Amino acid sequence: MARLRRSWVASGLVMLALVSGCTSSGGAHPDGGTPTKAVEYGSQDINSHPVNQLKQGGTLTLANPQWATQYNFNQTDGAIDQVEQIDGLVEPVLFRLDAKGVPQADPDYVTSAELSSTSPQTVTYRLNPKAHWSDGKPLSVRDFAAQWQALGRGDDRFGIADPSGYDRIKDVRQGADAHEVKVVFSTPYADWQRLFTPLFPASATATPDRFNKGWINRVPVTAGPFKIESIDRTAQTVTAVPDPGWWGTPPRLDKVIFRTLLPDAAQQAYLNGEIDAVNAATTEDYAKLKDAKDSEIRTGSAWDDVHVSLNGVGGPLADIDVRHAVQRAVKREALAQVAAEGLPVGVPLLGNHIFMTNQPGYVDHSSPWGTYDLDEARRLLDRAGWKSQGDKPRVKDGKELRLRFVLSNATNRLGLDLAQLIQQMLAQAGVAVDITKVPANDYASKYVFKGNFDMVIFRFTGLTYPGSTVSIYQQPKGEQAFLNYGRVSDAKLDGLLKEAAGTLDRTRATELYNQADAEIWRLGHDIELYQRPQVMAVRKGLANYGVPGLGDIDFAKVGWER
Repeated sequence: MARLRRSWVASGLVMLALVSGCTSSGGAHPDGGTPTKAVEYGSQDINSHPVNQLKQGGTLTLANPQWATQYNFNQTDGAIDQVEQIDGLVEPVLFRLDAKGVPQADPDYVTSAELSSTSPQTVTYRLNPKAHWSDGKPLSVRDFAAQWQALGRGDDRFGIADPSGYDRIKDVRQGADAHEVKVVFSTPYADWQRLFTPLFPASATATPDRFNKGWINRVPVTAGPFKIESIDRTAQTVTAVPDPGWWGTPPRLDKVIFRTLLPDAAQQAYLNGEIDAVNAATTEDYAKLKDAKDSEIRTGSAWDDVHVSLNGVGGPLADIDVRHAVQRAVKREALAQVAAEGLPVGVPLLGNHIFMTNQPGYVDHSSPWGTYDLDEARRLLDRAGWKSQGDKPRVKDGKELRLRFVLSNATNRLGLDLAQLIQQMLAQAGVAVDITKVPANDYASKYVFKGNFDMVIFRFTGLTYPGSTVSIYQQPKGEQAFLNYGRVSDAKLDGLLKEAAGTLDRTRATELYNQADAEIWRLGHDIELYQRPQVMAVRKGLANYGVPGLGDIDFAKVGWER
């Protein structure tokens, strides 16, 4: 998937027997034998070709699991994967990450962007004079200022998903001329390249009404190689075509179509030749797709974690002892082994929320909270006042210990089976779990984003910049939870994350992020599971698309081989 830097997606997570003696080093080999290892961090598989070797024209058709209605990715209801893809296609991406996660300025938008001062930290952007919005206005300081004011000034009228980084900016001003922008920080911010990507137009975001409502079922203004041709709510398709006003190298494709399809329907559509790429990262999907006609499997490694969020506001999980008991009652190794069965790449267990297993900086802080211990789980529940009833759910003050595990009806078999296995595990501790499936189009906006759950399973993806994780674990502010949907945090964690994000010394920042991770585990924020492998079935002949490692897909370079 194309990444901009932060996104969540409902877990596309095959009923397999729960196995014992599991290891966390990898997955079962598809042909038997020794377990496979995880792919090297940042490995890329996109069938890379020079653009001039590709056909001019053709259509790329992709599937999304749910229909989006809010197309402002910075708005809380728009912070989902498919909106990220669409915005990255039609809005300015100032920095693109290469396969190893190194940010590179995109000369179509900025001819240079650099730290021009460290006291105070000041970033100077030199804008491409040709860059302009679809309404004819040039990219300017006005757009940078509007984005900062919406995301970083603490104005609760803007329903924002993630203020991190923007909340450290002191001023945005014009530089030497109309094509230069200076961003001055009140306190340092290490991952400044992730800001203003994508950049949104001031004309469509400067007021709360435009920011919150102006992007509902529409993309009002663009500035990319593609523009939106149609958003068809009946057919649930979004179609993008080349923008004739684009000043950069013309894209090779004539059209990019996003179809809303549940996972099983997407897989069948791929086998029927109706779409050009589909997830193959589960046992069942890989088995069906590995020998598909006119197809090939592309694999790699990215920042992609699968976890179960726990709701720490109201209900039994507001008690940290209950959260810890839930963590200790889940055999994470068994769940990772189920996810790995039959895949050509490994599925490593995660012991860190900020760094992936094979990423520099990774330290496993999962012990003891991520270590299975049923006796300890029962002891913690006893201490919390939940009395054992034998095979029945525990009780306290006349109420049963029941948790509502909310799933999207777009969740595939693996996601459902992981939830059912967790249900079985928690039952051994006296915790009843009710699995509730809800409409895919409501899952994010009405359940996850609103904290309307006890437990939910999903993925955070593309958080290569460690500063991108801050809003997931920071303390909520009033009704604003940011990306911390379970609202589990404390002042110590908040302080560590913000100090790390403002530390320009990478070694020291890594130490602080790891201290923060240990606190995330201690607070019982979630049940961290595993690093999801990147396995995709892609139509033969499709170039510069597939698994980009830590990088971004540049849709202007995607095309079909001659």
